[in-house]
Amino acid sequence: MSLTFDRVAFLSRLIFTPPLCTSPIGPDAMMLDTASKTIRSLLMLTAIGLSTNVATADDWPQWMGPTRDGNYNETGLVESIPTDGLPIKWRVPVDGGYAGPAVVGDRIYVMDYQRTKGTLVEDPGTKPKLEGIERLRCLDATNGDQIWKYEYPCSYRISYPAGPRATPTVVDGVVAILGAQGDLAVLDAESGNVKWHINLPEQFNAPVPTWGFAAHPLVTDDMVVTMVGGTDQAVVAFDRNTGKVKWKSLSSTDAGYCPPSIIQAGGTTQLIAWHPHAIASLNPKTGETYWTVPLIPDYGMSISQPQHSGEYLFASGIKDKSLMLKLDADKPAVTEVWAGAPKMSLSVSTMTPVIHDGLMFGTDESLGALVAAKVADGERVWQTYEPVRPEQKRKLPAGTVFVTRHTASGHYFLFGEDGHFSIADMDADGYHSRGQMKVVEPTQTAFGRKVVWSHPAYANQTAYVRNDKELVAIDLAKP
Repeated sequence: MSLTFDRVAFLSRLIFTPPLCTSPIGPDAMMLDTASKTIRSLLMLTAIGLSTNVATADDWPQWMGPTRDGNYNETGLVESIPTDGLPIKWRVPVDGGYAGPAVVGDRIYVMDYQRTKGTLVEDPGTKPKLEGIERLRCLDATNGDQIWKYEYPCSYRISYPAGPRATPTVVDGVVAILGAQGDLAVLDAESGNVKWHINLPEQFNAPVPTWGFAAHPLVTDDMVVTMVGGTDQAVVAFDRNTGKVKWKSLSSTDAGYCPPSIIQAGGTTQLIAWHPHAIASLNPKTGETYWTVPLIPDYGMSISQPQHSGEYLFASGIKDKSLMLKLDADKPAVTEVWAGAPKMSLSVSTMTPVIHDGLMFGTDESLGALVAAKVADGERVWQTYEPVRPEQKRKLPAGTVFVTRHTASGHYFLFGEDGHFSIADMDADGYHSRGQMKVVEPTQTAFGRKVVWSHPAYANQTAYVRNDKELVAIDLAKP
């Protein structure tokens, strides 16, 4: 049995709302009162999850989860992977794409690309000419059946053109999507009806980044915020219902690849944006700049979302471009704590680290290993290739594993670039495996090897992972 937080709140109201008649008289009324108390007791046990058979469910409405920090809150899950693996609920075909799925209730939202013309070439210096259809598909989470789809013709002129990069964002009944060539759209999540659709390069004369638009849309208040690129328009906020521009802010050569995010710090709400030249904090309602700090990754690869943990904000890019900032407690401002250097901290490329208990866990692009480093000073504590590629023993260019912390148990779920799913404990003492299983084959090519670079989704006691051929549902429910 699985209860969403909304259902728990509803049950709580039933439990704690007094009955209309508080002093029933007569045997029938006494029996009714006794039955009512019994039901209310059972409801309380259900709502607070005291029964071992009851679990709380959690949606995965956007990239890296409900709060975009890689934390997963659902309960009633397995704590290890047996030698013969976990059960697979279903597998359904999908087409090309790096975009991970989003899950809300019993629906999955995933983007892909149907190539109709041209040859797929995956090389950093090549932008093959492809023709095809970019799609948003809404699927039934219980069996993978398609409920509806939204599609539009799209010509690709980007490097590594397998498909869309950005995970759909589903909030308050709408779904926001961003395609690889800059198609930004908002749809009704229930029906798939389009509210609005624009193309960023056409509307803003914005340059398409080398590897396509990739900044997962941020839906906040009544806005959709994404990276656009150009003079005074590095970040743009759109009215969620109409698509009209509410504000534009900052300047950059192009959009980069890092999604904007929201944090609470300095007594206010801050919108954090990292473009190819700097990391900045904005007033999310107006686009006004609170502070900006230069941070220039090689090749314009601002990819990893800056991660907020307590009083710290960590940003990281390739070639030792990591930076730890301390957030002012009283106002929106920062001071630099330390900057990255060779053989310290994390220099990440295609993933975003998870921070917990004074440690950062992420894959370092120069090693290709999963690394644990201290928040306080960036000192590396340990490294391992086990969840990235189990047989790997030496450096691996841009080795990647997507890390998610399961808050209820403290375990970590990891999805590696060669299609392995792992459960582990991670702390200052090291990486402690709780089992691993192969789920999908890597279908993309990078650095002379096959990889899968798509972040999973976790919801409905299930892990949803994809490559360029299939979307797979792994059963995580405790037997």
